[in-house]
Amino acid sequence: MPELPEVETIARGVNARVRGDRIVDAWFSSHREPFKTPAPAQAAGLEGRVILGVHRRGKHIVCGLGGSGDGGGRETSRQAPEAQWIVHLGMTGRLLVTTPETDVAPHTHARLRLESGKELRFVDPRRFGRLEFRDLEEGAGFAAPGAEPLKAGKLEFAELFRGRRTAIKAALLNQGLLSGVGNIYADEALFRAGIRPRRRTDRLTRAELERLRLALREVLRHAIRLGGSSVSDYVDAEGVRGFFQLEHRVYQRTGEPCRVCGSAIRRVIVAGRSTHYCPQCQR
Repeated sequence: MPELPEVETIARGVNARVRGDRIVDAWFSSHREPFKTPAPAQAAGLEGRVILGVHRRGKHIVCGLGGSGDGGGRETSRQAPEAQWIVHLGMTGRLLVTTPETDVAPHTHARLRLESGKELRFVDPRRFGRLEFRDLEEGAGFAAPGAEPLKAGKLEFAELFRGRRTAIKAALLNQGLLSGVGNIYADEALFRAGIRPRRRTDRLTRAELERLRLALREVLRHAIRLGGSSVSDYVDAEGVRGFFQLEHRVYQRTGEPCRVCGSAIRRVIVAGRSTHYCPQCQR
């Protein structure tokens, strides 16, 4: 499943290519699974809207939309959105900016034709992704359930984990605590912080939690710079793979030598997820 760096990369790429463009019409597939909002209602809400901007919230991509009477063009940053189109990529979802002439991939569930001649397409073979339309005049905008890991300060981060008796790896995956962190970056951050994934959260010191906060921020930012990790189906808004998988220090490296101490990387199951760590570098 795409995690924070992958979703951030896609959101930035889509924003750079379609901000200020108008949605001329919207087509949706007949499969119901990807749609939190019924397809006809999404089409009716999207058509004629201007895309004011695209950003990430947790693992969701949020397209801010202006009213159908708004003018197009790129000067959209000061306009307040009147609606949102919210995309969750699920396990295998892709949000691609392309042209009408490009072959339509199997498992395409949405095609938004834009005034510029581009198309915004949602492709999802396993149909675990979700698409939602919100009219902000009728309800609240989308908000991620947990704290933003790139912005959480020292005290806020420590407070998230205070008194929790679960394994720290499980706590990092809890989207109600931190939005956007998944299996890859939890493993990589714990390695960089020198903390074993099964350590109980309430037994970590403030110093260890601060090391973890800084390590998590560092690894997420570095992964964003490299376009995310392409370990399965992930590609960015132009269909290009990321490069951070080349710098994984523990994730999916079971039995391989640690790049710091040479010990064999181990794999265990924590919170139902494959978890990778170095028995020497992590305590």
